[in-house]
Amino acid sequence: MKKLRKNIVVLGGGFAGVESAIELGKERNFNVTLVSNRPYLYVYPTSIWVPVGKSTFADVTVPLNKIAKNRNFNFVEDSVSEIFGTENYVTLESGKQLEFDYLIVAMGADKLKSEGSENTLSICGEPEESLDIQKKLDLLIAKGSGKIAMGFGANPKDKSAVRGGPAFELMFNVHNRLKNEGIRDQFELTFFAPMPVPGARMGDKPVETMNMMFDMINMKKRFGKKIKRFEADRVVFEDDSELESDLIVYVSALTGHKTVVNSDLPVDESGFIEVNEFCEVKGFDNVYAVGDIAKLTGPEWKAKQGHIAEVMARNSARNIVIKENDLPFQKESYIHHLNILCVMDSGDGAGFLLRDDKRQIFVPLPIIGHWLKRGWGLYAKWSKLGYIPRIPGM
Repeated sequence: MKKLRKNIVVLGGGFAGVESAIELGKERNFNVTLVSNRPYLYVYPTSIWVPVGKSTFADVTVPLNKIAKNRNFNFVEDSVSEIFGTENYVTLESGKQLEFDYLIVAMGADKLKSEGSENTLSICGEPEESLDIQKKLDLLIAKGSGKIAMGFGANPKDKSAVRGGPAFELMFNVHNRLKNEGIRDQFELTFFAPMPVPGARMGDKPVETMNMMFDMINMKKRFGKKIKRFEADRVVFEDDSELESDLIVYVSALTGHKTVVNSDLPVDESGFIEVNEFCEVKGFDNVYAVGDIAKLTGPEWKAKQGHIAEVMARNSARNIVIKENDLPFQKESYIHHLNILCVMDSGDGAGFLLRDDKRQIFVPLPIIGHWLKRGWGLYAKWSKLGYIPRIPGM
């Protein structure tokens, strides 16, 4: 008897959602549909070059309809309005309902709002904000002087829900843009964060190197003070001290997605979906959550990163295949894959960072590091489109 095709719905068009759909699309017995509110996959790790003019917006996007066509899944451009896990369907903003046999939730996270956040821009917010940063930066460069403040926030309920790396990278890239324009000495650059030691989860050596780099390029620091509010031209801290700025770039900490918080899926106090090590949502045998939207279990230094999201995505897809086909294999856990891994770009080089339970490695890569990350950006796009094979571990 011919086996009926299972309907699998994937919510979210970021790295986690796309990787889930690609893996599931390999199975002939699955009818896979990916839902995203954007028509493209946005390559956030390389979007740091858009504000400084090293990449265009098109350079850091990949059309989802093209990925879907090449990778054997369906794509629906729409927003998710409601999730009914126990009733096995989701409702979209258009009014359409999608029933599922399996559901993978990969919609990312919302951002913690601060008072006056409308006075800031983010390199990790809506993709179009990268262009807004570029416009403001270009105006300051045309003026020939200014004050620029960049930083990131914290979620006291979940220390893994922090995105500091892109803020560091963008600030170093702005420094190099100004230096190349010959006007760096006319600008005051300040990095701010509420924690006493930003980036502490990376390990002692990377933090030490980062502070040394700040000093070398005359980057001012405001660490260890909580942010009270943002105004049009300044950051106000908890002690009412102020940081004046013509351009404020702020990467908010992550919090639970409002659609998930209002659903019947279990969430923790931060609003992240409760999952086990196999990415199965607690209390459900056919719902999975991957990436930023899921609560991570693991060491104190764990962090929500793109490569971990992809591991969770591949594992979820494989676990569905194992279950659906009654295969004699163990389910795959994301726990032993947990690490912090990145190539932190500075515009004229990079630093390779790796932290896991056994190692804390930070290797400066002058010049070549920048081009390695450039190469990774092309690899990320081409491998998603299926033009080149995915390299194991990447």
